[in-house]
This record gives sequence, structure tokens and C-alpha cells, in this order.
Amino acid sequence: MRAWSVLRPGRVEEEPLRFVRKPVPVPGADELLLRVSACGVCRTDLHVAEGDLPVRRPGVTPGHEVVGVVAGLGSAVSGFTAGDRVGAAWLRGTDGTCAYCRRGAENLCPASRYTGWDADGGYAEYTTVAAAFAYRLPDALDDVSAAPLLCAGIIGHRALRRASLPARGRLGLYGFGGSAHLCAQIALAEGATVHVMTRGADARRLALALGAASAQDAYDPPPEPLDSAILFAPAGELVPVALRALDRGGVLAVAGIHLSDVPRLRYESELFYEKELRSVTSSTRRDGREFLALAARYGVRATTHTYPLSRADEALRDLKAGRFDGAAVLVNGVE
Repeated sequence: MRAWSVLRPGRVEEEPLRFVRKPVPVPGADELLLRVSACGVCRTDLHVAEGDLPVRRPGVTPGHEVVGVVAGLGSAVSGFTAGDRVGAAWLRGTDGTCAYCRRGAENLCPASRYTGWDADGGYAEYTTVAAAFAYRLPDALDDVSAAPLLCAGIIGHRALRRASLPARGRLGLYGFGGSAHLCAQIALAEGATVHVMTRGADARRLALALGAASAQDAYDPPPEPLDSAILFAPAGELVPVALRALDRGGVLAVAGIHLSDVPRLRYESELFYEKELRSVTSSTRRDGREFLALAARYGVRATTHTYPLSRADEALRDLKAGRFDGAAVLVNGVE
């Protein structure tokens, strides 16, 4: 099969990925073999390609927003049949027995494994997923629309809950890419007022089109104090900016898996009055099921830009440069 491989992590402008031939993977006893239809392009893939995340599998195939059709089943799999359409997401496996898993926090499992980092992902014609971690997808969503929901959507949903937004509260979103524009739709549907701070003019226009009350540059203050904020941009220098924008008792959730260094914080202006700073670590399968149900209920739709699988490297470069709003999706069978 054709697949992308991170041969030598480095800046995407220097082509760390190669389009290669790999054997079609053989599913384990508890796994599904998927013929990949579409795979979203996530900023985490960029971190894997550029080495911001340490190498766990040399030559790994990135991609963890995978929509595919079941092409093979392991001997222990039940409940799925060939031809089923399913999704594979970032969280690939946990031990299921540690204290975190037992209390429902499997996203904190020390033995957790991830698609496109610990194991080959969806920048390929085929990939595998454990049946227990596969998502059944609503028929109303086509493959391209469904792909970004499987990480960008799910992590945005978890970040929104971590931000403890009060009912009909004022939410600030810093960065407005694949995850934020899906998160905004849920928040707006639930009655929030949303303010967007982001560097891209196209992203600001999309935010306003989706119903945001305001959209300004990432370093500009919102027009009113925020009850909650979520930092999607991987820029640590925005942490104090967002904290200063919070009202008393406000919460800032940092949604990225990688963040540049955070500058020194001033207690009086950035943390006093019981402001809170929280991280977001991966997501659980429960988060995924909840988000997909809400997305179906509220009609959440990703703004997508498609690339053929053979142009995955270009998609990552465009993501890094901010050349598109919404989310990029790789499509198989198109050149």
C-alpha cells in the first residue's frame, strides 16, 4: 500500500515525510483492518512530523482522524462486519486496569497508546484500530465531514468541559483552526457568547460567519471579560494574554498536546481573583461518544479543504502557515 512515513523528524519545509510503500497491516486478534477513505490533518500530526513530540515509532505513519471501511477483522472481534464504516481517533489503547482507567480517566493512563504516534495511522491506504476504540459514524456525515470530528471535535469538546463555561457564559477562543471552529459550534448551540482571538483573517471571517460575537487578533483584548477561555494555538506566550482577559473566577483551558514555553506570570494581573489555569490531556472514549451525539443533535459541520493522499506533506505545510480556515482532510482515491 501507499503510506506516508516520518523518516527524519524536522521542519515540514525540509520534507521530513516520504511517500513510500508499506505492507498492508495485518489486524491483531482484537483489531479491525480499515481501508482508509479520509483522514483529517491535525496539528498533532505536525508535532509528530517536526519532532515536537518524541519519536515513539521510527518511520511512523501519522494520522488519527481516520474514516474507513472495515476490510478485515481479527479472530476475537465481534459486533463488526466487513463493509462497516467506522472512525479511528487519537486514543488507541489503554491498560484498562490502572487507577486512572478504573476511575474513568483513561486519558491519563500511563500505558495509553496513540494512533499515528505509537502505531501507524491514517496517512495511508490501510490502517488498523482496536475494535474497542473504533467509533460508529452517523450516516448523515460523509467521510470528509466526519474525519475532523474524530480528534479536533472530540478534544475541543473535552476542552470546553474543562473550561467550566457557565450557562450562557462568555467564552474566548485563542486560535481558530480545526478544533476551535467545531468547539465554537457546540458552545454557540448551548447558548454561549463566543469571542475569537486569532492571527488569520480567513479564520476571523469564518468565526463571524459561524456566529461569534467578535473576532480580533490573537493579542487583542476581547470586548468584554471572559467567563472561560480555551487556548488552541500552541503558543505559550498567549497564556498570560488569555488569563488577563478572564473575569474574576474565570478558567483558562489549554487544549494542545504541545505548547511553547509560557512566560513568567504576574500573580496580581493574571492569576489573582481565583482565576484557574488547566491543561487538557487527550480524551476518553466517553468524550468521543458524547461529542458525536452532540454534533449530530446540533448539526455541527467542519469547514474542510481536501487534499489527495499524495499531497499530505503540502497539507501539513499549509496547516503550519495558516493558509486555510477550518480543517484539511486527506482523501484516498483522488489525485
